Amino acid sequence: MIDLYTWSTPNGRKVSIALEELGLDYTVHAIDITKDEQFDPDFLKIAPNNRIPAIVDQDNGTTLMESGAILMYLAEKTNRLLPSNTEDRWRAIEWLMWQMGGQGPMLGQVHHFVRFNPGKAEYAEQRYLGEAKRLYGVLNKRLDGRDYVANHYSIADIAIWPWVSRFEWQTIDLNEFPHVRDWYIRIAERPAVKRGYVVPNVQEIPVPA
Repeated sequence: MIDLYTWSTPNGRKVSIALEELGLDYTVHAIDITKDEQFDPDFLKIAPNNRIPAIVDQDNGTTLMESGAILMYLAEKTNRLLPSNTEDRWRAIEWLMWQMGGQGPMLGQVHHFVRFNPGKAEYAEQRYLGEAKRLYGVLNKRLDGRDYVANHYSIADIAIWPWVSRFEWQTIDLNEFPHVRDWYIRIAERPAVKRGYVVPNVQEIPVPA
């Protein structure tokens, strides 16, 4: 049994989707970041950086924060979603790091400046939206001729996909990135993704026009 501390954000959805894909039993603990529950002292014992998601693995007492680390842990725990083939394994890790170091932080800034604070910082809006489009272009090129970023469905796809699911927040037209659009829809149709997406709050998966 795994205790999952999460909220309805792209980073939180990474882990609930992975748990559903892996068929692991888990208990959801909603951490309402709109009420600053991530600063609760009990939560900080598990996630000292006061960010969701975090897990406690009741099988061995392991606690983990940081979504990328959690995905790697779950993949190694089950020997799934991280290819055993050396080339594909490192490609999956490579694209997981791309998501953690680039796509997630940059799209997060788009959410901040373009969706929630429009008109307050024109330079920031242009900078981060431009970088978002560049990153979508990188992903689109990678997916040209591939169903998944590391050739097989993996934690890399699971990490990247929830951030793409906020394409409307980012004012991104997925039809401008057809390989990303097709990949996005392909993953959105997976039953485990549908189940994981609604944790802990039921919301519909956005579908590009």
